[in-house]
Amino acid sequence: MKRFLLVTLTSFAICGSFTSARTPEENGNRLAGALKDRIHLMGYAQAGYTRNDAGDTNNNFDIKRIIFMAEGKITNDWLLYFMYNFNGGGTLLEMYTDYRILPGLSARLGQFKAPYTIENLLSPTVVELIDCYSQATNYLAAVGIDDPLRGSTTGRDLGFMLFGNLLSGYLTYNVGFFNGQGINNKDKNSNKEFIGNLMVNPARWLSVGGSFTTGKGNAIGLSDANPEIRTGEDYSRDRWAVGAVVKTKPVSLRTEYLGGKDGKVRSDGYYATASVHVCPKFDIVASYDYLNKNKDLGMKQTNYVAGVQYWFYPRCRIQAQYTYSDKKSADNSNMIQAQIQVRF
Repeated sequence: MKRFLLVTLTSFAICGSFTSARTPEENGNRLAGALKDRIHLMGYAQAGYTRNDAGDTNNNFDIKRIIFMAEGKITNDWLLYFMYNFNGGGTLLEMYTDYRILPGLSARLGQFKAPYTIENLLSPTVVELIDCYSQATNYLAAVGIDDPLRGSTTGRDLGFMLFGNLLSGYLTYNVGFFNGQGINNKDKNSNKEFIGNLMVNPARWLSVGGSFTTGKGNAIGLSDANPEIRTGEDYSRDRWAVGAVVKTKPVSLRTEYLGGKDGKVRSDGYYATASVHVCPKFDIVASYDYLNKNKDLGMKQTNYVAGVQYWFYPRCRIQAQYTYSDKKSADNSNMIQAQIQVRF
């Protein structure tokens, strides 16, 4: 692991420029300048407390993420990006390279977030919920562990994508081909997933659009919501989503409807998450979050979330939330959470 990180950081340093016949002091100044101009190091951590009375009462302090990020600028049009999570034994989250071909057209190759859903593309540092993403995003975008057929991919995959902004930012698009097997995994079949995302930005405070993914997956486990698909079996996997984002000084709102079909089983979900900006550093947060994993069987769960967050420093916050879960196939439950986030 140490060797891997060392090689990565060294590759960023090479992105500067090679030294020639200069004095050691000149070379040192030049290298320092290159590192400052071309390498950007970032990171954040999230830790907190959770009490959940679903089943046996869960009562834990936990660390959710310890993230390190580095961006190296090779040229004005070419960069390399790296993201690593040190929590839970360590996981490489992202490693990709971007190249700007034309204004409004860039290419990305590597491992990164798949552009399905509005919410999946957001950083956990800006998402209002402590559990981070909605049930539908966790399930249909495979961010969480809710779908045993696909497992947790953190919403990321290996692939190639074209992206950019058109018409002075009025349109934002992402389109690409991916393995469909998640992070740090080779493809388990010869099929690729095709994913597209288009957002229209008619005003600075409003964005509306949709996304889709289509392809064939290879099941890595068995699912109660889709028992006909066996482990190791290829199955058709399709997803779609439409939604909107509103950002104003008093209120921010994000809402989205998501649908999916795995084999013959259809699922859908909907969420609406709002934050009311009471003052520059204090927000009231509320969310309605619905998921039905199998529309024929009615495997429904609805979460109602209410909470607050206080931004005590730029990009750093303290959060507290209460979640009531209304479940069709199990007892309803209550959850209390608190979290602190620090970022640089």
